[in-house]
Amino acid sequence: MSKKQDSFYFQTFMDCAADSCKAAKLLKEIFSRFNAADLPAKLEEMHAIEHAADKKKHELLNQLVKAFITPIEREDILDICQNLDDMTDQIEDVLIRLYYNRVTAIRPDAEKMVDVLIACCEEVAKMMAAFPDFKKSKSIHDHIVRINTLEEEADKLYISGMYRLHGEGREPFEVIAWREIYSELEKCMDTCEHVADTVESAIMKNT
Repeated sequence: MSKKQDSFYFQTFMDCAADSCKAAKLLKEIFSRFNAADLPAKLEEMHAIEHAADKKKHELLNQLVKAFITPIEREDILDICQNLDDMTDQIEDVLIRLYYNRVTAIRPDAEKMVDVLIACCEEVAKMMAAFPDFKKSKSIHDHIVRINTLEEEADKLYISGMYRLHGEGREPFEVIAWREIYSELEKCMDTCEHVADTVESAIMKNT
């Protein structure tokens, strides 16, 4: 796409995907070097990333309102933009729950899920980088398949993590807290898959 107004949408998609990668890597850093005392500061750092992504979304929506012609259908632009924003929001929600549940140590299963989350966000970023040339690109389908595969891998980790959590005889409050955190991590992967599904749908409509 060569038109400036067209490239704006695709570049914003790429920038929002990059924010999600940044948020996922920050979550990994927090999990790997966990210190509950650091969480308030890390929450501020995460919120700054989420706020930057939100700003990009609103800029895109403002442009969309004024646009007469768009490179793909308006509803697809809206859906992709919202789903990309949801990715970063969902990652922030994991950290919020880690904080208000007063977690004192990270479970290994959760760390594995974050590793998959980073891979999934990076795959979304690659997909969005290829999206501007979706009519010619040979790689977009591979990225979509990879995202779906990673989401399935995360589902398996979620199930095994929950199984272990409920079989270790831990305190009820700890079980409740980690059930919530595992569920939020699993939702992060779902949002990545939603982006892939929306992109795939947009490509089918426009080719």
